[in-house]
Amino acid sequence: MAKPKFRKQSEFSAVVRRLSKNPSAVLGFVVAVFLALIAIFAPLIAPYPYDKQDLLNTRQPPSAQHLFGTDELGRDVFSRVIWGSRFSLTVGVLAVLLGSGIGVFFGSLAGYFGGVVDDIVMRFMDILQSIPDILLAITISVVLGPGFFNTLLALSVGGIPMACRLMRAGILSIRKLEYLEAAVAINASTPRIILRHVLPNAFAPVLVSATMMIGHIILGAAMLSFIGLGVQPPTPEWGSMIAGGRSLIRSCPWMVTFPGIFIMLAVLALNMFGDGLRDALDPKLKK
Repeated sequence: MAKPKFRKQSEFSAVVRRLSKNPSAVLGFVVAVFLALIAIFAPLIAPYPYDKQDLLNTRQPPSAQHLFGTDELGRDVFSRVIWGSRFSLTVGVLAVLLGSGIGVFFGSLAGYFGGVVDDIVMRFMDILQSIPDILLAITISVVLGPGFFNTLLALSVGGIPMACRLMRAGILSIRKLEYLEAAVAINASTPRIILRHVLPNAFAPVLVSATMMIGHIILGAAMLSFIGLGVQPPTPEWGSMIAGGRSLIRSCPWMVTFPGIFIMLAVLALNMFGDGLRDALDPKLKK
């Protein structure tokens, strides 16, 4: 008689199941995906080119022709907000990937090797983390100059220490477990041990932090653009749009209201999803 087969639930499916039971996480994920789709399909959604000027229809309030009104140069605010999602979200995602990637690399070295390597890496991270993120981003932007890629570099540096510390802590918690000792016993190479056995089992806190860090980076990019150190006009980044309309906020509030709403939605959605992801990956919740 054949024995019945039991399918063991994978870790990924278990995380998805716990996430699906969290309404705020699901809502955050849906809104984040919606904004990502808007960014991807911006050329198809935007009714006008983001830099098209119509000097005969400047500062027009929202209407059927211009859903979000027009700015001081007659450009369609709705089109610029749609295109702005592409630049703002791209800066957020790429800056987090770059900063977290560097932090994970150094955190892996510090946690796995320990000793002198750990001391050198962590003292450098202490120095880097002692500088406020905003001040560090402003300093780098002033040195490199404004622009998309320089803003990306300036904002990515602030995320390195957190990713490094989280990865180091995760590796320290599993470094003495049996499966790592077995991998060493069979003479597996150090890169293979780190990539195949260490990183997958210590990466969950970094993933949660990176998800929530995207919203922080979007706010940082908007701040740099607002003070003239980030993405420069006519590129429609949400922060630069708010900066362009701040002098007209009383007479043309739509110029700053709609970009501000999209910044709020993006940051809130990512924070809600990141909070739910943290709960889903929490070992205390596993049975």
